[in-house]
Amino acid sequence: MESSRQQKFSRLLQKELADIFQRDVPHLLPGGMISVQTVRISPDLGQARIYLSLLLAPDPAAMVALVNENKSVIRKHLGDRIRRQARIIPDLHFYLDDSAVYAAHIDALLNTLDIKPEDTDQDPKKDSSFPKDK
Repeated sequence: MESSRQQKFSRLLQKELADIFQRDVPHLLPGGMISVQTVRISPDLGQARIYLSLLLAPDPAAMVALVNENKSVIRKHLGDRIRRQARIIPDLHFYLDDSAVYAAHIDALLNTLDIKPEDTDQDPKKDSSFPKDK
């Protein structure tokens, strides 16, 4: 469980990184869009795991690898933005957020289930699952 300090710092990093991806380094994803989904920060605020969602990217895994190759540039931009709010600029580790793909997979699995409809001819007074009136 994250402390309130970690949560505040995570929100700050998420906001600033989203702005950096949109304004400072849009050349990293030509024709695509990066969305910062989640930021997890270590208790000492020295390590940050950033989960990215990539829209309109032909190969999301390759794009995350490209972002990881350029993380020193991104960290420099982040340091310029938060230097008055943080003593330590965390080491950044970028990961692909696949929660939307996973949710779509689960939804597809649920749609394939053959669930029989409940028998509606039962009288609720005779059903043992309803509480008895006293």
